Amino acid sequence: MKKFARAFALTMTCALALPASAQDKPVAGAVKEGSLKGKTLTFVSYGGIYQDGQVAALKDFVEKSGVTLLNDGPTETAKIKAQVDSGNVTWDVVDTSDLPPYVHCGTLFQKLDFSKLDISKIPEGQVGECSVPAMNYGVVLMYKNDTYKDNPPKNWIDFFDTEKFPGTRAIDGSGDPTGGLIEQAFKAAGGDPKAMTPDDIEKGIQKLRDLGPDTIYWKTGAESQQLAESGEADMIMMWTGRAMAASKNGAAYTPVWQDWLVVMDQLTIPVGVKDPDAAHALINAYLGAEAQAIMTETTSYTPINSDAKPKVDDATAAFLTSTPERNAQGYQQNIAFWVKNFDLAAEKWNALLSGN
Repeated sequence: MKKFARAFALTMTCALALPASAQDKPVAGAVKEGSLKGKTLTFVSYGGIYQDGQVAALKDFVEKSGVTLLNDGPTETAKIKAQVDSGNVTWDVVDTSDLPPYVHCGTLFQKLDFSKLDISKIPEGQVGECSVPAMNYGVVLMYKNDTYKDNPPKNWIDFFDTEKFPGTRAIDGSGDPTGGLIEQAFKAAGGDPKAMTPDDIEKGIQKLRDLGPDTIYWKTGAESQQLAESGEADMIMMWTGRAMAASKNGAAYTPVWQDWLVVMDQLTIPVGVKDPDAAHALINAYLGAEAQAIMTETTSYTPINSDAKPKVDDATAAFLTSTPERNAQGYQQNIAFWVKNFDLAAEKWNALLSGN
């Protein structure tokens, strides 16, 4: 009996010392049957077709795990802060815009436990300490075919060259400054975006001013689409979803993919959630190839799992940003720089929009 006890103890000691087996490692999209039965999670996003598509992508997770999934929104950082400050966090997994998980990492959003997530299929450079991407889309330069004919712009440098490429520009003025655009403007002014300092933000903003008084700052995605469909602007900075919709509606514009600006919503877990393991399980299910394919098919946003094979029409496929070619052409803004200098950038950006 003593020999058995010693052998059992030795076996258990060795088992604890061994690394986790391949079976213990998370696999994106995998869900353990009944693993969350009796539990409730609240998923928060921005509503509309987008959130409907996300919920559809999580249907298999809900059915297999047994979890009760509630939905809320829209996402507001102020509401997250109020929940965290009060110690009463009711939002378990939250879809946010690009920068909040970096600005508030460790304070409003908890650092993720990557032993519980399979991030192996996510594009390089898109995972943060407190977030993983919820989907991808891009900001792309669209040019009017009739204006430039056989001499079209090839990148953002050409966008800022009004002598070689005259014409009206339309720029995203819908909200916060787009760091990638300011970096490209600074590059067009002769600077190196990788070496930007806070003083260089003004140099990028000035390059935008230099485009002239006829520059259009559109306020909504719908307005940018209308500009393309009416042919009102010669070059338009557009979200890929709106560019796709305009093209489907007959807008005679062509996208320039070199240095398209990478944009991604983020999936986060607020600090103080009641069941972090369950929240991680939801995110890991959402990252699966099949879930991402469903998300794309229902929303037209680009999947973030490189193995996802969504069934979409050719016009939609042309604007997805997940192919190897598009990944190679994408431009990722210096997130750390813009987080650190966000208030200054916002101040200068608002001055630009107000005509100062």
